[in-house]
Amino acid sequence: MGLFDAIEISASGLSAERLRMDITAENLANAQTTRGADGQPYKRKQVVLAQTGGGFGAMLAGAMGPRSLARGATGGGVAVAGIVEDPSPSRMVYDPGHPDADARGYVALPNVNPVAEMVELITASRAYEANVTAMQSAKSMFTKTFELLR
Repeated sequence: MGLFDAIEISASGLSAERLRMDITAENLANAQTTRGADGQPYKRKQVVLAQTGGGFGAMLAGAMGPRSLARGATGGGVAVAGIVEDPSPSRMVYDPGHPDADARGYVALPNVNPVAEMVELITASRAYEANVTAMQSAKSMFTKTFELLR
């Protein structure tokens, strides 16, 4: 594992969590959008994250194996695999006075639950903070190491 791999891993986590917060904010902003560009209610979006590199097992095997394997191992981290729409159905609410109400008086509202979105936002915020803390710890260790080498 290289000297700055810990910072790169934390940086990938920061980027991923920032995108999660952005998508969650978009979901909250559109929680009452009954008609989008396609004429349908807004669909909740979710960020799909994927592991990069070989993971912990590959890193451990590379570190314990011959020196050439350790140099070839990648640090890892997280990457955004995609942004997908939640397949759950829209909420139907009886509001005959709404401009988007159907013939029976029901309005199709987005499948966004504001409480669940706030929990998602708090979770992403805490994960972002954890990555900042890990990055600061790595920076502190590197600084101490450089001081010892003087």
